[in-house]
Order: sequence, then structure tokens, then C-alpha cells
Amino acid sequence: MTAERLVVIGGDAAGMSAASQARRLKGPDELSITAFERGHFTSYSACGIPYWVGGDVERRDELIARTPEEHRARDIDLRMRTEVTEIDVAGQRLRSLDRESGETAWTGFDKLVIATGARPVRPSLPGMDAPGVHGVQTLDDGQALLDSLDRVGAVRADRAGPGSGVRRAVVVGAGYIGVEMAEAMLKRGFEVTVLNRGEQPMATLDPDMGRLVHDAMDALGITTVNRAEVTAIRTGPEGRVSAVETADSSYPADVVVLGIGVEPETALARAVGLPVGPHGGLLTDLSMRVAGHENIWAGGDCVEVLDLVAGRTRHIALGTHANKHGQIIGSNVAGGYGTFPGVVGTAVSKVCDLEIARTGLREKDARAVGLRFVTATIESTGRAGYYPGARPMTVKMLAEYRSGRLLGVQIVGRDGAAKRVDIAAVALTAGMTVERMTSLDLGYAPPFSPVWDPVLVAARKAVTAVREAGTA
Repeated sequence: MTAERLVVIGGDAAGMSAASQARRLKGPDELSITAFERGHFTSYSACGIPYWVGGDVERRDELIARTPEEHRARDIDLRMRTEVTEIDVAGQRLRSLDRESGETAWTGFDKLVIATGARPVRPSLPGMDAPGVHGVQTLDDGQALLDSLDRVGAVRADRAGPGSGVRRAVVVGAGYIGVEMAEAMLKRGFEVTVLNRGEQPMATLDPDMGRLVHDAMDALGITTVNRAEVTAIRTGPEGRVSAVETADSSYPADVVVLGIGVEPETALARAVGLPVGPHGGLLTDLSMRVAGHENIWAGGDCVEVLDLVAGRTRHIALGTHANKHGQIIGSNVAGGYGTFPGVVGTAVSKVCDLEIARTGLREKDARAVGLRFVTATIESTGRAGYYPGARPMTVKMLAEYRSGRLLGVQIVGRDGAAKRVDIAAVALTAGMTVERMTSLDLGYAPPFSPVWDPVLVAARKAVTAVREAGTA
């Protein structure tokens, strides 16, 4: 019997999770697996790159979950530094380019997994490709940034005179990547300026919560400039970056880090007419099969997923989802069955000791889907107020008008604030009302929580807001 041919495009979380799961379920006599990865690394944590750059993680290899050699030992034909350049859907084959030798080849498939990930947003502006301007998406990107930081340090050390040792970093963008990279630059001893085109940093929060992040970043010594539209990157005599220009000012820079966000990498899929959604990601069914294509699956940062609260698809680039997608795809490819029902939009981050979390809808999201809502914002602490080390925490909650259904939660604080959002994520997934939430049986002891957990305090206030709105 001839083995079925599974081909995977992309060697990180979704792609190699799919390949590994399929191999667990079927041996090489039943299923041959070939995977293509255009970079130097496989199965690594891109989310950990800011902490490697900042020095919290000492070695790059600590971010690698499984090496190419380990995958090959499981009878997966993994071809590194090999880029897929064309998919022939009708002919069930793809063309690849070996980046080292320059050779091209066609490979046939019976089943195809597209896990091409996402690419950093890089505006088409003057100087954007200059040396010293860095995106941060892959381990190669992280290494290039570290090399650039070392070069800046060496150059500054060679200069004489007052202020010659000052090193300046400009981070463009103030989302998750931006604030995490601002922290990394601060830990590396740079003066840090964050240029944010929005009203407040962390556009994934409502502006009133983003203001808390702005204030905390200022207190840490990070200069945040809001409503700053970058117009160009200026270079010095050696051609390297020297400043970032906006419509209103110029900010000196020895290094520039782009934290503007990412877009689904779907050029290959678009070229052959595979369906994409409003955010540019591939559209799949619950089994992660590409809509309208029986033998093609897709997962990870290149797809759109259903938002269970809003009822619409959205693009969320997170390793948690990518690994789940891969597991589901691998099971389905190998003859099993699994589904990915959707997400509620949970994400956490930090800048130094400030923790930031959100799940569900922001105010603008709720308005966009036509939902009427009330809000409740409370301030509490992560431990009993009398217990040593209690730190402040702000929780904002959105609930649907009249029904009281939980719509979203945002948390900014310290002392374990971020992971409290998981309570709300479970409540959202279960479709709970804020009134039902107030009776949740959460763990309590003074070192871990006040008698009323901050999330439940916010739920109680939201219940009152729902009742008052209903009688207005």
C-alpha cells in the first residue's frame, strides 16, 4: 500500500504541531510527511523573543521547543531554508526554492497544511529598510536586533565627550510587541521613546485603561508620544538609522524597533484563490479545513478565527491558538476528528512590573457589532489590603444592556493582575451573565486575594449598572 503524502508549509507552532500529531496517529508506512521551513529554526516561541532580547532569557536555544533533528528523528522529512514559492491546487503539488543552493523542485501532496504564519507590518516609508531598523517576528530577527544593539554599544564606547555613552532606542508602535520591546530596550540600558499613532498605548484596551499603561510607562522612564504618525527614518553618514521623523518632531535613534503589529502571511494562498476574510487571514471550517477545499487545512497566524462574543471572524496571532490549531489539524489529517470552535480574545502582557490583560470586547468592538452595553470600573488590590505587598489593580468590565451577559474585561495592575483575566475568559466562553459571575466559588486566602476578588467586585458593580440601565 502506498503511503498518503502530507505536506506542511511552515515549521513553527501550527505546522510542526500538525505534523507531529499526524505522526503520532499514523506511521511512515501509512503517511509520509514532508515539511518546508524557509528560516533557520523550527518550533520556537516567538512570544519569548522580547524576553531574550531584554536578557530575562539568557540563551536563544531556550526558546526552541524542538529542533529540526528531533523532528526528523520522528520520520518527518523537514527541509530547512526551503521556501515554498507556488501551490498548484489542481495538480496537488507545490514548488519550493532551496535558499542555500538556489535549486527549485516540485513536491506532490495528497493533503496540504498551510501554516505560513504572519509578517510584521513594515510601512513603506523613506529609510524603513536602513540598517538599525528591526522587525521582531522570528529568531533570526531577534539575533539581528541583538547584534545591532552590540554594535551600538561598541560605537558609543569608542566616542569621547559628555553624553557620548547615551544610547537611544525608538519603538514604533505601542501594542503588545511595542511595550514588550520598550521594556527590553530599557533593560539593555537604552533611553527609550515609544511613538504611538493612537490615542493611548495598548489599543487592545479602551483609552481610559490605556492611560493607566501610559502613566506607568512614564514612571518607568519610557517616553511615550501618542498621536505620533511616523513619516520617515533618517539615516546618518554611514547609512544607518539616526532618527525617526514624525509630522511634528524628530527623535534621535541608534536603533529602531518596529512594534506596529503583524498581518497574515497569505500571499501563496491568495495567488491560487483560496478564501480569505476581511482581515486577510485564510477562512476555515471548525476542523481547520480551508473553506471549499477537501484536502487543504490551515492554522496559526495565517488564519482568521471566530470571535465567540462578537460573532465575527478576527485575526489573532498567538502561539496558544497556533498550537491548538496544529493539534486539531494533525488529528483530522490522520483520520481522527477535532474542532476549534473559536476564541474570546484573551491576551496578557507586561511592561516591567506592570501587568496588562484583556478578554472579550472593548467598547468600540461592542458598538461595531451593534451591542448596547454598560461598563463598570473598580480599583482593588491583588491581595487582602492588610497583607504585605498588596498592590493596586484596576478592572474594567463590559456587560450587555438588559441581559447582563458579560462582554469583556480589561485589567491593569501588578501582583498577579494579568492572569485574573482567565476567570473572565472562562465566563465569556460559558456565556455567563455578570450576576451569575458574582456567585463564582473562587479561591481565597489573604496572600492571594481579598475576600471579594477584584473580578467579582467589578461583576457586582456591573450588575448594579445593568439594573440601573434597565430602569432608566
